[in-house]
Amino acid sequence: MTTPIIYWFRQDLRTRDLPGLIAAAATGRPLLACYILDDISPGDARPGEASRWWLHHSLQSLSAELSALGGRLLLRSGAAADVLDRLLRETGATEIFCSRVYQPWATHLEQSLHDKLSPRGVTFRRFAGSLLFDPDRVKNRSGAPFKVFTPFWRHCRSGQLPAAPRPQPANIQWYPASPDTEDLADWSLLPTQPNRASQWPQLWRPGAEGAHDRLRAFLAGPVSDYNDGRNHPARDATSRLSAHLHFGEISPRAVWQAACQHAHKQPASASQIDKFLSELGWREFSHHLLYHFPALCSEPFRGEFSRFPWLGNAVALRAWQQGRTGYPIVDAGMRELWSTGYMHNRVRMVAASFLTKHLLIHWRAGARWFHDTLVDADLANNTCGWQWVAGSGADASPYFRIFNPVIQGEKFDADGAYIRQWLPELAQLPNRFLNKPWQAPVEALLAAGVRLGENYPPPVVDHGAARESALAAYAQMRTD
Repeated sequence: MTTPIIYWFRQDLRTRDLPGLIAAAATGRPLLACYILDDISPGDARPGEASRWWLHHSLQSLSAELSALGGRLLLRSGAAADVLDRLLRETGATEIFCSRVYQPWATHLEQSLHDKLSPRGVTFRRFAGSLLFDPDRVKNRSGAPFKVFTPFWRHCRSGQLPAAPRPQPANIQWYPASPDTEDLADWSLLPTQPNRASQWPQLWRPGAEGAHDRLRAFLAGPVSDYNDGRNHPARDATSRLSAHLHFGEISPRAVWQAACQHAHKQPASASQIDKFLSELGWREFSHHLLYHFPALCSEPFRGEFSRFPWLGNAVALRAWQQGRTGYPIVDAGMRELWSTGYMHNRVRMVAASFLTKHLLIHWRAGARWFHDTLVDADLANNTCGWQWVAGSGADASPYFRIFNPVIQGEKFDADGAYIRQWLPELAQLPNRFLNKPWQAPVEALLAAGVRLGENYPPPVVDHGAARESALAAYAQMRTD
């Protein structure tokens, strides 16, 4: 029997526009498709609770895709290097194909696998597929990585643009003697105590078909309001493709091509599409930064922030996590996150600013919470986003830019639809008090059924005093 090529699925859970799978199929050799749940690797490599829910359903979808092509998805758990070594011995395979993962732990794993397998005559081949532009090839005029988004994106768009996506390979030859597989249900990826995901199947559709349907729906409607609408959390104006992209259920090339074709067919949408593509660019930039500066996961990009006098207030952190800060736009966002596994990007910035600048809690604490609670938790995007808001990152928002949560709520949720959806205890308050219930007169609170300190908390900090404390901490850091 001909030995197989092992195709190792990672963050590329699809069969369309998957260069490694296409290359493996083109050899004419039988394929053995596998996915490895590596819960032994560093914490950054392990999905959080919400991501595990998505992963469960995404693997179900991928398994169905492969089955429709005549194949089978082999599931194994354990340290990836050990599992692959066992599969090589079980099958006699001498080739492993996979997609690259541009994260520090993955880069180390890939290099160690190459070093370990090459002397044994095993070919380990990695392919692009998760990004539009290879971080190895995107350099500034000095040959160094970019540190500012605008020149990075200008450089990317001025060169060779992404190639057209390719269809799934046809006539794949599958390895008939597939080894034993583990049962997905035994991996216990779904939350149980509590089962906060009970309503998620009505909100999300993990898998390649769900990803492509989401993209089509976005281009058919919401993209027409993207420039302005994406800042308003109550509007349906964003793509919500982030989890699909993280798990590789759709390729960024497929998203790029569909968006460009839409702009060509409907020229009036060109500016909306251009803004949407620039948001894809920020995803690229985050991966570019983390690839070239792997310490970003734990250390500030701007070294002086290592001296910042962060506070370790566990009570305040818990209030933030539970959506009990007393600032409605922040609390609405944190409750949306817990209920849906998602938070609107504008509100993510406001909530992150509140944690790092109003409460002076380290951005790593916020990043850890988002990693565990977001279905789209992505190491590069999450890390760079938090560092950007905290002021310590590359091309970051200045530290002294401190969001006023009252103004942010009044500006971007003017009619209060978003706050009322997620904070029903405030739903009867008039708009003028909705973002600052502590300023409402007693009669307005009574009429709305709001009892501050009972069914809704007073502010955990005063905005003005918190702003002064944050600026003082920043000044202290700069003089130390």
